[in-house]
Amino acid sequence: MQIPNEYVSTAEDVADQVIRKGKNVLPTVARLCLISTFLEDGLRMWFQWSEQRDYMDISWGCGKFLATMFVIVNLFGQLGGCVMVLGRLKVDIACGILFFIVVLQTFAYSILWDMQFLLRNLALIGALLLVLAEARAEGRSLFAGVPSLGENKPKTYLQLAGRILLAFMFITLLRFEISFVQIIQDILGSILMILVTVGYRTKLSALMLVLVLTVLNLYHNAWWNVPSYKPLRDFLKYDFFQTLSVIGGLLMIVYLGPGGVSMDEHKKKW
Repeated sequence: MQIPNEYVSTAEDVADQVIRKGKNVLPTVARLCLISTFLEDGLRMWFQWSEQRDYMDISWGCGKFLATMFVIVNLFGQLGGCVMVLGRLKVDIACGILFFIVVLQTFAYSILWDMQFLLRNLALIGALLLVLAEARAEGRSLFAGVPSLGENKPKTYLQLAGRILLAFMFITLLRFEISFVQIIQDILGSILMILVTVGYRTKLSALMLVLVLTVLNLYHNAWWNVPSYKPLRDFLKYDFFQTLSVIGGLLMIVYLGPGGVSMDEHKKKW
């Protein structure tokens, strides 16, 4: 058992060095990845205005006015929320707007009855909670310049909820195929996701999962290789940016750590 522990310790040291060197850009990259699916969908509302409006009108029979309002809310809500998150302007309000968009689309596109899409939207909500956790100010002290006592409980619970919800994304990526490579991929990814969820060796596990998801995303969702006239292109693009948002959530975990409710935190007390 000594050799595996040495390997893990070495890997954690390497991960810590990577995080330390990239600490200035890591939160920005994490937020950019995280809001990418909202940014892409907001731009889609602009460039496919008529198609999106007609789809809602035909699907729900709500009339042109309500269908147009749906497109407008999605367009300005998503693009505005993205700008606010990137600029760190009223991040709690921005996350609230993006959360509303996720819920709205869940019902509007009947995602509630599609388990795969529902789990991915839940993972997206988890990623938003991690953005909210990052923006959450540390517990205020009574006197300026004096460190505050106690932990920031709202931030801690946001991190816990974010970690749990992110796990749903990986469930949708499991492929039950009789293939050695696929079986190894499923097992490795599942172990890493469980470690992230319970908060054990969290930063290392999240960083490794970022690498795994990035490779899988580039391989399975290469929408740029599909001609624009094929419907498959839009489906792959949707999957690509949603996965990229979850990668952003994992990068936020790498930056923030697991929070107070985690095995890593409890190890300090052992």
